[in-house]
Amino acid sequence: MKKFLLLLLFCHVSSPVKHSVKHSLKIFFTGSSGVSNFPEFAVAAMIDEHLVGYCDTNKKIAEPKQDWMKTFLENNPKLWEMYTAQCFQDQPNFFKAWINRMKQSFNQTGGVHIFQSMAGCEWDEETDEDNGFNQYGYNGEDFLAFDLKTSTWIAPKPQAVIIKHIWNADKSRIKRIESFLTEIYPGWLKMFVNYSKIFLLRKDLPSVSLLQKSPSSPVSCHAAGFYPDRAMMFWRKDGEELHEDVDLGEILPNHDGSFQMSVDLDLSSVPAEDWRRYDCVFHLSGVEDDIVTKLDKAEIRTNWEEPSNMTIPITSALVVVVVAAVFIAAIGFAISKKKKANRPPPAPVNSAELSEKLNPET
Repeated sequence: MKKFLLLLLFCHVSSPVKHSVKHSLKIFFTGSSGVSNFPEFAVAAMIDEHLVGYCDTNKKIAEPKQDWMKTFLENNPKLWEMYTAQCFQDQPNFFKAWINRMKQSFNQTGGVHIFQSMAGCEWDEETDEDNGFNQYGYNGEDFLAFDLKTSTWIAPKPQAVIIKHIWNADKSRIKRIESFLTEIYPGWLKMFVNYSKIFLLRKDLPSVSLLQKSPSSPVSCHAAGFYPDRAMMFWRKDGEELHEDVDLGEILPNHDGSFQMSVDLDLSSVPAEDWRRYDCVFHLSGVEDDIVTKLDKAEIRTNWEEPSNMTIPITSALVVVVVAAVFIAAIGFAISKKKKANRPPPAPVNSAELSEKLNPET
């Protein structure tokens, strides 16, 4: 449980999916003190490294994070009520009290402090074996852990020894934990996996496009919308995979849970007549047939336009603007001259009055 602090709650959304016979349920309970702009208590539930549910004391709402989980909870309202109660009734006060207790045990006053629990289980679908776990951490270090084989608490820190003895002496607490780790959590996990198999184990092929910024830029082979993220993409020449003049991009997540990636090919030294010898290959793990895209200049999508196509309309527009400006100026000048011509001559000024205005009495 080392270092599974705040980032652990939020960095799992885009974590790679591990497709094997083993599945996992992990529920993270996090209490915090002295952390600005962060809730005092939060719960994150994960299935096979997918964030499926989240709640905190700031939002005051429990949120399913996957469509299949939302449907599942709507069909199982009692489980939804239990999850909501864990978020806003039972656990927040427990974690707040324990943070205060930890600060006293470690002789701490102010500062940032985190008290976190991780509970859940792993299930091997092939052997049907399951293994539950429940452990606590304080400020990023192990504090208490439950050993399911001996049904006892283990204390890695001296400050946890007293708590270990108290909890080991509480037989009803031990029985309750055993029930969760051996029955309730494995039961939930099996239900979730069976319900979500269509989602978690699906194979979605992408749409593949050829893109290019300008005639001198590399041609990018871009695949979007595939799932899962275990995929390969490469350029070939005459059926042989290329390694030179190739730039492979990272696999990136999309907002809908699918993925995208691209691989660029520099064709600056390749004659146009040789382009037909190249193709782009996309391979998705678990899918037999690859997607092969021939390098065809006619199929390349770009926003680039020929400069010559832009000169004429820009020049024409400029000429129109200049002509219009000259025309308007000419009209204005003519109107001004006409007004001046029609204006009556100024009245003669009396020399005595002018002298008096220029030389007022002091």
